[in-house]
Amino acid sequence: MDMSVESLEMPALTKAQLAELLFEKIGLNKRESKDMVDAFFDLIADSLVQGEDVKISGFGNFQIRTKAPRPGRNPRTGEMVPIQARRVVTFHAGYKLKEQIQDQDSMPAVQLA
Repeated sequence: MDMSVESLEMPALTKAQLAELLFEKIGLNKRESKDMVDAFFDLIADSLVQGEDVKISGFGNFQIRTKAPRPGRNPRTGEMVPIQARRVVTFHAGYKLKEQIQDQDSMPAVQLA
């Protein structure tokens, strides 16, 4: 099955589509493909929950950032509401990914199969 990222019907690449592409490209069975995709994202999530940065060479970095508490405002009522401190995930694209995105007009479509 030839499939490029541009030909996907949905506006986002899903975990199910990733598993299907592993099945088609590598030849794993569908259960193994799904388990591999789930394990990959579980590993990333677990590392972030533990406060560790996740660096994927050639792709980018996922980092945990702690946002300080601050005053906020309910947009509907205008009432001042305190916003509590929280942890958020940030993503910074790596140089190679940024380069690919900038050069997308001169690059052929990425073939995943």
